[in-house]
Amino acid sequence: MLLPSLSRRERGLLFTFALLTLIAVFGPALPAADVAIASVFADDRAWHGLPNAMDVLSNLPFVLVGFWGLYRLNRIDRSHQQALSVFPLAPPASDPPDNSLDCAWLFFAGLIATAAGSAFYHLVPDAPRLAADRAGMAVAFAGLMGVAVCERVSQRAGWPVAWFVLTAGLLAAEVFQETGNVLPWALVQFGGMALVVTMALSTPMRGGVGLKLGWVIGFYVLAKVFELTDHQIYAFTQHTISGHTLKHITAALAGLPVLWALHKLEMRWQAALRHNPAAAAMAA
Repeated sequence: MLLPSLSRRERGLLFTFALLTLIAVFGPALPAADVAIASVFADDRAWHGLPNAMDVLSNLPFVLVGFWGLYRLNRIDRSHQQALSVFPLAPPASDPPDNSLDCAWLFFAGLIATAAGSAFYHLVPDAPRLAADRAGMAVAFAGLMGVAVCERVSQRAGWPVAWFVLTAGLLAAEVFQETGNVLPWALVQFGGMALVVTMALSTPMRGGVGLKLGWVIGFYVLAKVFELTDHQIYAFTQHTISGHTLKHITAALAGLPVLWALHKLEMRWQAALRHNPAAAAMAA
């Protein structure tokens, strides 16, 4: 009896993913324009032999934010282990939310994978390399979806959702490469973000990391605007910077709200340990 044991939000999430899966499998093929042609991007300047240099190098912020996040998560893990060695009787309520943190690990690792895939694609834009670009994005998006579900649906649902989205994203990228059908990828990207927007409008669940989803959505929307105005921005800035370059930088900044949430979580958790009676008794 699986469904009766699920909360209302969990049942709604399950129904949404089932519907999106059915559309992806049985929906009409959606052919995409030939987006893998280098001339589609406004800025094709080389730098010291590096082709499409700005669109390649602008992936560095993904790497910086990704490693920053992994460093922060590693600090939280080490602090938790040290605290348990000193205060083994600390109540479970003082523990960090494991599923949220696991999904955050996936998200920040995905930012690094996004940088690798995007840089690989922009060096020589073509269809096979586009699949690598989207595969990296799928990892980051899966982690973000997992954190969002932990925040607004339930902790137990976050990790399964992250793996479901990761599998769906990788399959969608492969389907596009093999058949040219962009529908599955569109459902992963835009259907997933529509779901994140819906979750952002709901009341946060207790025990999360306190991620402000509105900030993540704002950075994503701004990045899409820059992507769609690639040539216009390049012309407006007199060939200084393109919209696609700004898209990479802005999309990487979507990791900052997650970093801030982790920082606040670490501060709250350490304060709770310092002030809980069990910890004080152990210290005495």
